[in-house]
Amino acid sequence: MSEREIMEYDVIVVGAGPAGLSCAIRLKQKKPDLMIAVIEKGAEVGAHILSGAVIEPGPLDELLPGWKDNPPPVCIPVERDEIWLLKAGGKKTRLPTPPQQKNHGNYIVSLGAMCAWLAEKAEALEIDIFPGYAAADIRYTQDGAVGGVIVGDMGVGRDGQAKDTYMQGIEIHAPLTVISEGVRGHLAKRLISKFGLAGDSDPQTYGIGMKELWRVQPGKAQPGLVQHTTGWPLDSKIYGGSFIYHLDKDRIAIGFVCGLDYEDPEFVPFEAFQQMKHHPLVKDLLEGGEILSSGARAISEGGFQSLPKTEMPGALLIGDSAGTLNVPKIKGVHQAMRCGILAADHLAGNGAPEGFDARLRESEVVKELHKVRNIRPAFYKGFWRGFIRAAIETVTMGKLPVTLPVHADDKALKKISEYTAPDRQWVDRDLPPRDRLASVYFATTEHDEDQPVHLQILEPDICTTRCVSEYNNPCTRFCPAQVYEMVEEDGQMALQINAANCVHCKTCDIKDPYQVINWVTPEGGCGPTYQNM
Repeated sequence: MSEREIMEYDVIVVGAGPAGLSCAIRLKQKKPDLMIAVIEKGAEVGAHILSGAVIEPGPLDELLPGWKDNPPPVCIPVERDEIWLLKAGGKKTRLPTPPQQKNHGNYIVSLGAMCAWLAEKAEALEIDIFPGYAAADIRYTQDGAVGGVIVGDMGVGRDGQAKDTYMQGIEIHAPLTVISEGVRGHLAKRLISKFGLAGDSDPQTYGIGMKELWRVQPGKAQPGLVQHTTGWPLDSKIYGGSFIYHLDKDRIAIGFVCGLDYEDPEFVPFEAFQQMKHHPLVKDLLEGGEILSSGARAISEGGFQSLPKTEMPGALLIGDSAGTLNVPKIKGVHQAMRCGILAADHLAGNGAPEGFDARLRESEVVKELHKVRNIRPAFYKGFWRGFIRAAIETVTMGKLPVTLPVHADDKALKKISEYTAPDRQWVDRDLPPRDRLASVYFATTEHDEDQPVHLQILEPDICTTRCVSEYNNPCTRFCPAQVYEMVEEDGQMALQINAANCVHCKTCDIKDPYQVINWVTPEGGCGPTYQNM
């Protein structure tokens, strides 16, 4: 194989999300002579971006003053908030809105469309944006520092051999690399391990978020209305809830999030989402409408306790790669952008990663996480105890002299023999999509079938032996895209991986109780192509 082509930059940013693009823009504003590149594994900027998303505009005001004169394509001022406790049988109770969830002055956006809009701003500053380039590996310098990335090869068959379409990936060299891959990025995971960045922090914990975009019957959408729910269809042991964000043009963004620390080995998050849609509060909105898009992604929920060290020789971690989302606020975009701006300011002033972690921990990004650090782990003891503790933490603004620990999600699942699921009083449903495969269709996800499977099973025998008897193969249930199936082959059960269905949510990499599933990036340009998500 020939030597790889090399491109050289001053700074390479991996991931064109809000953190990465904010970092690139701010750095170029401060240092116009720097050569900066942003690479993105999605076929286009925003293709893999999925979020609620209600954003606080402060970081955007700082980064791009006057942005409101030319706003992102989907940008709806929030008019009012509602929070509901849903109950079985169609009942509901209105709850007061906690201070951290009040959205006066905020905006409902499509984060994917907003990132595409930010990319245009970046390109206008002569920042190079490369969508469809998947960073497959890290390039290291002779002294062991991060020295850029290696872009994955294209046109490799499932058997590992080059096809007629083969194109060798390039090396991108840079003295400064900014990792902003999003949640559970495979490069971030490697770097955290290699440099021991999580040695002084608790394990990261996650949720799975699923979202659909609907066009509803005229008059049903109330642009600017933000609704959140908790309670049914979840039982008190599972943390989670839903959002319903009312957009313009008769559109509603609806989503569901549940913590991946649940114990029930038979629980199906996708089905819980579909059940929630059949509560009268939601079903009355959706009936007669049509689903336009759907998708799923993991969400970092560990917050302050799980924040790893964010600097290493030659590189930084920012945004969701570090885990800066504020769970009680149900927001992460402003934190990601703040983090990106701070990283740019640091690199512009210091020219090196050293000192960034300390700077981040003294910033508003981490101060905000510290105030709410005990709210999410309080729910380990169940909904109502968590609710009471959350109220106390909110009133005291996190000043109580204790920090609750955070536990790894893969250790939470109970064995089949140890758990009896409660009666969640789920109902028959008729709203689309009918199942997970239909949902994948609305994600418009696409992978070349003849490429190496990007879902690596490190110990395949476990799947057909221990996992069958101990957990009944939970990957077949927690995956929102039905990537994993147990099928009969030659009279024996075998694990079938439908990698083409994958929407890159990383849930399998997180929740697998044996930690034998390793998600790595497929060819650049593969995966979902979300529109206005």
